Amino acid sequence: MALSILPSHTDGFRLHPVAPRLAPMFCFVLLTVSCALASLAFACATPFAAFAVAAAAMLSLRPALLVVTGAWLVNQAIGFGVLHYPIDGSTIAWGFVIGAAALLSTVAASVVLRKLPQGRTPMMLAVPLVVAYAAYEIALLAATPFLGGEGAFTAAVVTRIGLTSAAWLAGLVAACEIVRLVDPFGLRHLAVSPPVNPIA
Repeated sequence: MALSILPSHTDGFRLHPVAPRLAPMFCFVLLTVSCALASLAFACATPFAAFAVAAAAMLSLRPALLVVTGAWLVNQAIGFGVLHYPIDGSTIAWGFVIGAAALLSTVAASVVLRKLPQGRTPMMLAVPLVVAYAAYEIALLAATPFLGGEGAFTAAVVTRIGLTSAAWLAGLVAACEIVRLVDPFGLRHLAVSPPVNPIA
């Protein structure tokens, strides 16, 4: 009787801390809680590129986009409801631009992850993070001629947010690995192969 943590059809994903049927809900909870913490700590510097890579590493594209959208909604709710962002056209427009940039970075991360060779080395998530972060920042920069804010794109600010994203991704991966090792949902019992019928 073979014993594995997860069934083989999850091999296409880089992170699989829970059974495939639980992955969308687990990812949603992980990212929305992380986004709430990041939004309260960093306000406008929420590491959406890290969230995009984590979602793309656990889920196929459509659920990943839905989960990142949920994280963005949490970010906006905290921004306007708790941090008292000004309710004006520019701030609301920037909120939508940030959401679009987060979704674009999710698509970019998903595409890169599917093209890289299989494996669970740190480089297999570092490359998608760089691409996702570049897509995110370029999308934000593209909005500055219309919404202003060019001053936020200095090398120091972009580097700081990039390093913050890398640290958050490392934390998300660590959380996934802890859940996988602790096995709080009894995955090892779910993934036990059925006995082979010797007559068949």
